[in-house]
Amino acid sequence: MNRRRFFKTVAIGAATCAALKPAEATASNREIGSIIDLTLCDGCEGLQTPACVAACREKNADRFPKPDPQYLQDYWPQKRHEDWSNKRGVTNRLTPYNWTYVEALEVGGRRIFLPRRCMHCDDPACQKLCPFGVIGKSKEGAVHIDENFCMGGSKCRDVCPWNIPQRQAGVGLYTKIAPKFMGGGAMYKCDSCADLLAQNKAPVCALKCHKKAIIFGEKSAMKKEAKRRAEAIGGFVYGIDEGGGTSTFYVSPVSFAEIDGAIAAKKGEDKAFGRPQMPPNITSKLNGAEGLFAAALIAPIAAVAGAAIAVYKGSKND
Repeated sequence: MNRRRFFKTVAIGAATCAALKPAEATASNREIGSIIDLTLCDGCEGLQTPACVAACREKNADRFPKPDPQYLQDYWPQKRHEDWSNKRGVTNRLTPYNWTYVEALEVGGRRIFLPRRCMHCDDPACQKLCPFGVIGKSKEGAVHIDENFCMGGSKCRDVCPWNIPQRQAGVGLYTKIAPKFMGGGAMYKCDSCADLLAQNKAPVCALKCHKKAIIFGEKSAMKKEAKRRAEAIGGFVYGIDEGGGTSTFYVSPVSFAEIDGAIAAKKGEDKAFGRPQMPPNITSKLNGAEGLFAAALIAPIAAVAGAAIAVYKGSKND
């Protein structure tokens, strides 16, 4: 593919992308939710890596990015790129190689262990605003990214209330289409073990949790149980309304405002992505004028993406 051919298809891509929308998830009695009970999680103290984190890494190792060094370039026209390929063993934050982690916090005199990963929103902002249309939601409620067609634009992270997806340069479809003109790698995050949920099996994080602090089940039942547990301890639930509603329900003996403050204090000058805070009552980033503005910014990116994918598919058929 050459420069002339690529840009010649942009106009076609614009028209195509204007008509493309991510598939909407339909209601299903198989919709699954989860509870993360902070009164039970002990962070697997004594283990080098928490069991849920180790299980996730083991299950998804084959899907972790394998960047080609020749494509570890700055995101055109920017002068930066995100490369975690030399830090694959990091487990104390979210990375393209680590889709869940456990944050240890001191909150109000209590030791709290906070497992973090994708919240699997009811109406995912990432899915709505992905310029490449590669984010889907299963009938069980698992929000997933197709890393094979992701261009790494990171708009999913920008609009995620918790900035969950993480980017790795040097991988993805753009390396086959137009490495000098577009793309930034691919985005990675927890997919709630969508393949296991589809088989009516629990995700590996729940299976390996020795304290049963993470459980999965029918969503309405999980929501009801989370409320019951919180009420029994005079505690708090997070995830029912936050971000417009999610499939993940945290139960805590301390308020999430306190937890959020503790995370902020612990982060200090660490401004890098991957250690999300937990602001209470956070709303979707697609509300009102902000959402319209974001959509306007996405339009030209979607046009280029559509052109690139059209070129790639065309070349595969030649």
